[in-house]
Amino acid sequence: MRLALFDLDNTLLAGDSDHAWGEFLCQRGLVDADSYRARNDAFYEDYLQSRLDVLAYQDFCQELLGRSAMSDLEGWHREFMASHIEPIILAKGEALIRQHRDAGDRVVIITATNRFITAPIARRLGVDTLLATECEMQDGRYTGRCIDVPCFQDGKVTRLERWLAENRQSLDDSYFYSDSRNDMPLLSRVSHPVAVDPDPILREEALKRGWPVISLR
Repeated sequence: MRLALFDLDNTLLAGDSDHAWGEFLCQRGLVDADSYRARNDAFYEDYLQSRLDVLAYQDFCQELLGRSAMSDLEGWHREFMASHIEPIILAKGEALIRQHRDAGDRVVIITATNRFITAPIARRLGVDTLLATECEMQDGRYTGRCIDVPCFQDGKVTRLERWLAENRQSLDDSYFYSDSRNDMPLLSRVSHPVAVDPDPILREEALKRGWPVISLR
């Protein structure tokens, strides 16, 4: 079965769910807004500039998970979906997912954002297979720590290669849609890389390599 891989943030969404979760926490009064927003914004800028310390960022963004009850987290996430995610789901992105599914392709979302944030979004988009940065759990609660290889930059390739082996899949005739220079390692591995509303560095590289550049906005 042919694979259609999708990045999530700024590809299927008109925004970044990771950064938006931080904004939600600030607006909801669940963290000290001034200090948390400053760190959240700084990490996001590092991501945009392809210099993010992904482990330091995961320590920052998963800390709240480790000190919160699951019932609270689930309730907050439902609010977050309604207030911050539904408004940025791209109709053209949903249509592209349907197009691949109708063609018999297996649709996979592969994202650096952690599974707590992204699993409900993937379900909302009707995508069953999600590769994301993982959150450690013990005794039915989050510990606040990241486990496994973060699904970021070369880590996306590592995580995908493991998944391919476990599921007897291949990248033959595969697609990958992304907006970010951070996804160059994986874009370079698939049969059909597609730059979606790309950042300036990815746009330049896509044009140089003859990759399609599309907009879902």
